Amino acid sequence: MSQHRQPGAPGRTGAVPALPDLPEATVSRLPEYLRALHTLADSGHETVSSEGLANAAGVNSAKLRKDLSHLGSYGTRGVGYDVALLVDQISSVLGLTQCRAVALVGVGNLGHALAGYDGFANRGFRIAALLDADRSRVGERINGLVVQHIDDLPQVVAEESISIGVIATPAPAAQAVADQLVAVGVTSILNFAPCVLSVPDGVDVRKVDLAIELQILSFHEHRKASLTALPATGGTALTALPGGLAATDTQEAIGT
Repeated sequence: MSQHRQPGAPGRTGAVPALPDLPEATVSRLPEYLRALHTLADSGHETVSSEGLANAAGVNSAKLRKDLSHLGSYGTRGVGYDVALLVDQISSVLGLTQCRAVALVGVGNLGHALAGYDGFANRGFRIAALLDADRSRVGERINGLVVQHIDDLPQVVAEESISIGVIATPAPAAQAVADQLVAVGVTSILNFAPCVLSVPDGVDVRKVDLAIELQILSFHEHRKASLTALPATGGTALTALPGGLAATDTQEAIGT
């Protein structure tokens, strides 16, 4: 479940400027464009064509041009897009012109790895607090930060002006942690726990489930294997399906 605050809605830091009403699919692709642009800039490129940027981001060039047109960026015919300018435009729309403080709850194996990841700082985020319900972990130092108890969350959020929380706890604890984050004013949550969170209107949740991603890849592997198994002569071979039914490999491959 994901809910959105309206542009200009007041928060702890006051009203924000009005933003273009972007399609959700466009928003999801902007970080890919930004990543590609940073790579291009690091390689010394000052301009890039729509085709070049689309290839670097792994998207269709027509889709990229339409996405960027929502930002009022159309590039220059024969030249392409100014890399530095486009970085600024996308960063502004994504709210990355300021470094955002993040609270990470759960410092088990996954949380420990996230806490030690240096890539956040290069993209506008700062892990400002590490918290855990296990008192045996309180006081542990990870990447320069000392783990605090979850009971310290209200004070930590207030002191660090945190509006984004990351949940890296086991699934049974995730909803209670989400409730605690929401209660202290956190309005955006990145959830690594394998469960669906219930949050009130005005709170955005993004879910990262590695098992689901692997299951999707498993489907594609299964589909490729079934296509490879098709008889070269174009004949039909039967494939067993659940429930004692049977279908041809061709039917399975196209989902009929």
